[in-house]
Amino acid sequence: MVLAGELFAEKGFRATTVREIADAAGILSGSLYHHFDSKESIGDEILQGFLNDVLADYRAAVDTGDDPRAVLETIVRTSTGTLARHRAALAMLQNDWTYFSGQPRFGYLRKALQEIEKIWITQFEEGKRAGVFRADLDAKLTYRLLRDILWIPVHWQPGNQWSTPQIVDAFLSLLFHGINEKP
Repeated sequence: MVLAGELFAEKGFRATTVREIADAAGILSGSLYHHFDSKESIGDEILQGFLNDVLADYRAAVDTGDDPRAVLETIVRTSTGTLARHRAALAMLQNDWTYFSGQPRFGYLRKALQEIEKIWITQFEEGKRAGVFRADLDAKLTYRLLRDILWIPVHWQPGNQWSTPQIVDAFLSLLFHGINEKP
């Protein structure tokens, strides 16, 4: 599974063949069909595992009943670990979204991503009502910007100069405190 995910992330889902996956695993391509009925089934397992982990973390954060800022902080902290564990799946989504979104088989992707977006937007809206976040905050735009920022470090080369906790702390500092010097 890991090898397939890495190949999908590197070459693209559509460009990767079952033969290439089998070759990378050191088995005959027919052997893969004992476990998966198609390349799409392999993709399903990789993508579903990723989205299930993300949603479990997000739902757990919401279920704490914490204030919206604390929930979002938990989401950011858990997301970075989940994204790091599922780099290949995230790359697959980013690189081949057009393909996946056009296939009925992968309809669950859109549903999961909509739930993820709803969780973020709900927290922003609740935070606005509670006076935790600015009243003029565009919740949907803010979510889209923050989601993309969270996804960027996944593409950074291993061994970069910042650890995952440093990236998360910098992200949260920027999110909640901005870059302006306080008067």
